Amino acid sequence: MRVVHARCGGLDVHKRTVEACVLLTAEDGSLRRYVRTFGTMTGELLALSDWLARLGVGHIALESTGVYWRPVFNLLEGEGRELVLVNPQHVRHLPGRKTDVQDAAWLADLLRHGLLRASFIPPAPIRALRELTRYRKTLVQERTSEVNRLQKTLEGANLKLASVATDVLGVSGRDMLAALLAGEADPEVLAELARGRLRAKLPALRQALTGRVQAHHLLLIGQLLAHIDFLEEGIARLQAEIEASQTTCAAAVDLLQTIPGVGAVTAAAIVAEVGTDMGRFPTAKHLASWAGVCPGNKQSAGKRLSGKTTRGNVWLRAMLGEAAWTIARTRGSYLHAQFHRIARRRGKPKAVVAVAHSVLVVAYHLLRTGRPYEDLGADYFEQRDTARLERYHVRRLEQLGYVVTLAAPPPAE
Repeated sequence: MRVVHARCGGLDVHKRTVEACVLLTAEDGSLRRYVRTFGTMTGELLALSDWLARLGVGHIALESTGVYWRPVFNLLEGEGRELVLVNPQHVRHLPGRKTDVQDAAWLADLLRHGLLRASFIPPAPIRALRELTRYRKTLVQERTSEVNRLQKTLEGANLKLASVATDVLGVSGRDMLAALLAGEADPEVLAELARGRLRAKLPALRQALTGRVQAHHLLLIGQLLAHIDFLEEGIARLQAEIEASQTTCAAAVDLLQTIPGVGAVTAAAIVAEVGTDMGRFPTAKHLASWAGVCPGNKQSAGKRLSGKTTRGNVWLRAMLGEAAWTIARTRGSYLHAQFHRIARRRGKPKAVVAVAHSVLVVAYHLLRTGRPYEDLGADYFEQRDTARLERYHVRRLEQLGYVVTLAAPPPAE
């Protein structure tokens, strides 16, 4: 086979050790192999970097093994090296022939002949932003879980506050829960803490706040509220750090916010996952496939077996799904019309995936061209399908017993 990289190496990364194999191809075609074992402490990884530099290795392959590849990648990138992170499923060794040294040698040999497909790894500033946005989303999910636990505890105490108030943790709800924790149990007094439009529901509030609160309920409510406050503080600190970390990609974040339904948080998450340089993805279809928001491709014997979407990037899929639901509730855009057009025929879940795909395709072109989003209009499909809509409405009227005669509108003066 043709040798693509004459001086390359493969790393089999584990929690405590890294097996390194270097293959050096001479001009006469002869091959020399060097194998060494290094630890994963910072000093030992620096020794690995020096060893690779002495051997003149410019191309290195390593598997994506949990989180253990990250410190190795971070310390070895730069210095003119090209690191190739590969999916372990793409480089499986033959059964019965697996050792750590053989795994490293197998990676090096595949890289030597150009048979590896690199995973997408954004630059270091984007990776830092990615860690912040992902952790923020984790805290938001934990806060949602705690709010649900609080609701469950209130139901257990027969306090039906959520049946009357839209937001249990709004200003009025917080005041009522604080008074409850302070020892106030009179429904009349608790209901009088309502503010704004909630005061129009005072009779219902009095009934909802008449419960059977036990001591353990109060303990749980206090603990849950304290944890929710702690999580909200953490989310606020992370959001401030995310905004401060957008100095290198602020223009891209602002550009993505021109898409209807994409706010600052979603735009930052999209940039953190895909970066700002779309040259890594040849087309928008490649990006959609990588993200997992397009139909899967599974065929055998000429038959289409499944069109289920792939797992893709679960963080990006989730943010695009949230944006799609926001678009579904926001009128006056092409994407909103697309959602309801598909939802009528195929259901809302498929409409969400379709709109998420459209949002990612739009984001790809915005980041590639640097131009803001231009909406096609909420009536785009109606203008495109005028004849079809005409036939549909005529048929529906005829089904109702009407005789329909169409006449062209008079010319405009």
